[in-house]
Amino acid sequence: MAERIVADHRRVLRDHVPLIDLRAPIEFAQGAFPTAVNLPLLTDAERAAIGTRYKACGQQAAIDLGHSLVSGDTRTARIDAWRAFVAANPSALLYCWRGGLRSQIAQDWLREAGVEVARIRGGYKALRRVCIGVIDEFSASTQLLVLGGRTGSGKTELLNAFTAAIDLERLANHRGSAFGAAFSPQPTPIAFENGLAIAMLRMPPDATVLIEDESRTIGRLALPDALHAALQNAPLAVLDVGRHERAARILREYVEAPLGSGIASEQLHARFVGANDRIRRRLGGLRHAHVKRSIDDAFASSSPDAHLAWIEQLLEWYYDPMYDHQLATKKRRVVVQGDSTVVREYLANAIV
Repeated sequence: MAERIVADHRRVLRDHVPLIDLRAPIEFAQGAFPTAVNLPLLTDAERAAIGTRYKACGQQAAIDLGHSLVSGDTRTARIDAWRAFVAANPSALLYCWRGGLRSQIAQDWLREAGVEVARIRGGYKALRRVCIGVIDEFSASTQLLVLGGRTGSGKTELLNAFTAAIDLERLANHRGSAFGAAFSPQPTPIAFENGLAIAMLRMPPDATVLIEDESRTIGRLALPDALHAALQNAPLAVLDVGRHERAARILREYVEAPLGSGIASEQLHARFVGANDRIRRRLGGLRHAHVKRSIDDAFASSSPDAHLAWIEQLLEWYYDPMYDHQLATKKRRVVVQGDSTVVREYLANAIV
């Protein structure tokens, strides 16, 4: 029977096809794809041993060692894991680093077990190459519209009301501010770029695409150069919301939501104190100490009004002046500025 090989890499990425990543865990950890599960043919130790044998004795000796290491119950267990994933995901595909020996072996072993699964031509390397190309192509050819506004304006909520929109903060698992770290880790830079490319592939053809105004970095992740450059020249819609309303939204999203999801008060308290310490130089010593006392008092009292106090202090002393300074440099790009009703109506007409 002829080998089943899939070469439409863009379709695989765009359609969220389930993927079995056969690479070793150390390779997978460096970056993969959102729909991929790591069910390796070789463990890290096995891969290292085979690589050493290859350098010393050549390919056939390395292959022989691989079959020796992955045999008997070990081989059966790995085939069973692949079979279970395929049973749950009938459209699943296989890939390894280059779509070569590892994915061919897994495909052959599955066929012997009565399961037909196609493998991806060129493997992970080919899919990754497509992702890099998509980001460059999208950034150069897509009409972008940037959504800005002071911290707490509800930009993400408005952004997600539109289909032709990319939520960079969701992809980066970070809200983009000093206080914006999530309680789960950010993806690796490669995984972030892969997820971003897939989001780009899923945008409606010829649409104007809405993206939130972001700095060059979101947490510890950097935007690809091509996209960052495109965003610096795109039209800007600015959402104006009063400080008290913004503080109330931040209270709900940054304090009440984490506590309601089971995050310990002590853990959240420590996180906010650490974030405040990281902006001490910009706040200045006296204001930093004042915000620290307000945070401590709020967690001691568990009062929403007490939390609003330090949130509004940070907006007044840190976030608003910083954003207003940045906005002054972008005035020529502003195409609409107003409250949520005004901006939403503009966006509804602009994003087609």
